[in-house]
Amino acid sequence: MFNFTSIEGILFISGALIIVAVLLSKASSRLGIPALLLFLGLGMLSGSEGVGGIYFDDPWATQLLGSVALAYILFSGGLDTKWSDVKPIIRPAVTLSTLGVLVTALLLGYFVHLTLKLPLLESMLLGAIVSSTDAAAVFAILRNKAVRLSGKTEPLLEFESGSNDPMAVFLTIGLTGLITNGEQSIGGLILFFFIQMSIGIAVGFLSGKFFIWLINRLNLKIEGLYTVFSIAIVLLIFGVTNSINGNGFLAVYLAGLMMGNRNFIHKRTLRKFHDGLAWLMQIIMFLTLGLLVFPSQVIPVTGVGMLISIFLILIARPVSVFICLIKTNFSLAEKVMISWVGLRGAVPIILATFPLLAGVANANLIFNIVFFVVITSSLIQGSSLTIMSKWLKVQRPLPPNLARTLPQDIELTSDGALNIFEVHREARACGQKIMDLDIPDEALIVLVERDQAYIIPRGDMAIRDGDRLHVLLYPDMYSRVEKIFTQQ
Repeated sequence: MFNFTSIEGILFISGALIIVAVLLSKASSRLGIPALLLFLGLGMLSGSEGVGGIYFDDPWATQLLGSVALAYILFSGGLDTKWSDVKPIIRPAVTLSTLGVLVTALLLGYFVHLTLKLPLLESMLLGAIVSSTDAAAVFAILRNKAVRLSGKTEPLLEFESGSNDPMAVFLTIGLTGLITNGEQSIGGLILFFFIQMSIGIAVGFLSGKFFIWLINRLNLKIEGLYTVFSIAIVLLIFGVTNSINGNGFLAVYLAGLMMGNRNFIHKRTLRKFHDGLAWLMQIIMFLTLGLLVFPSQVIPVTGVGMLISIFLILIARPVSVFICLIKTNFSLAEKVMISWVGLRGAVPIILATFPLLAGVANANLIFNIVFFVVITSSLIQGSSLTIMSKWLKVQRPLPPNLARTLPQDIELTSDGALNIFEVHREARACGQKIMDLDIPDEALIVLVERDQAYIIPRGDMAIRDGDRLHVLLYPDMYSRVEKIFTQQ
């Protein structure tokens, strides 16, 4: 008889759950339900009160697993974010990531205080836990929908979701400390916040530049080792930053952003690898969170949880968005859409484990309410994203010829690799014809990505600012080719 508590049984169950989760992601678009919500539901069904009967009640392990998973998700999000899209909206995005989170936490916390009659600090703690939008949810939904958002709305939402977790983490840890340790001062918390942010920004920026330099000079003989190296990079950046009182989430996102907007060897391979790794982390994270929850404890809070969700979706989030974007060029429809894409996901549930581990009096109640808010946010906002974008007329349909990746992978029998170089107007290649470029004879420009379309290059084709060239070359040619496409 098969023993599900043995090592083989645990491996079997883990593999089966991941396979089911992957199949559910395929069905999510047909059902109109976010895949992450299905992952969460699968975890609940597999838990001790579900058909699976798997008992799991370890907030510490959940917090550790969730933090590591989120680090890889944020790093992948940074790799896929174009700085040219983010640069015009950096100020409003940072405002949303800081002031927006604070306003949301204060409004929701006071509403919880009035509704549940909880102590003010505990109410504010609940507000802080659900104050930030979730990077995993936003990246997964925005980058996998058939309809994209127009203007600067989409990059604003992606950058906000990738950079606002530090503020929520700070508020959660700070308020937990105030509740459990009355001697802690608010002034000390504010100083700690600026220290965390400063260290996170510095480490993220410097480590991103350093690892680009290092990867280009490693010259590893086995291409697969570059992916192993990139796994270690994320863990190293996250661990080092947290150990020196910085914010590791901000550091890994900025490091990914730095690396994603510079040229380095095997960049395309690493981006694809981390995209798949991010999905694996999302599946594992949401399955684990689903296992941690006891549905019988969530059901009693559905009434008050629905009130809190409605207040968050219709009042707290919109008010914070309109305050932060008051002096911007975003239209009314775009501001409403930004308010609607205030998705909550894994981060609030992970943050809800902090008061559990700290022994806060109403920690179980806070955790169950947070879990219900996450479900309703994903279900209501995530499922209606396409409908809202059409109603508000802020949709941008994908061109039929747009593709994120090449239609087929190019496999080589030698040590060659396909690399992508983005040309800027300062580069000496900009304005030149391909046949006039001083590139090695063995290097081959396979495709030119221009204006969201792929073009097969000709010798008389002139290189333009913003072109992304897919070049097939050997590792020892990389530095020479890079100078042609990136240096003046």
